[in-house]
Amino acid sequence: MSSILRVQLTDALRRYIDERASEKDAYATPSEYVCDLIRQDMRNRAVAVNIVDGLNDLRHGKFSDESILDFRNQN
Repeated sequence: MSSILRVQLTDALRRYIDERASEKDAYATPSEYVCDLIRQDMRNRAVAVNIVDGLNDLRHGKFSDESILDFRNQN
């Protein structure tokens, strides 16, 4: 299922999106480009949330003496 979102852009932003969604670039349509930007933002936010959660764990004394390599080698 898809939904439509209307967004008002400056002329400069619209030109940029049109340039990115052209035969010369990786995106076939402006919609494809915007959706990819949103997916990238979602991934970036998930990483930031995990970092903040980890820092909060450290502040509350929740940590391990093992390194990330120790955890990787357990698998």
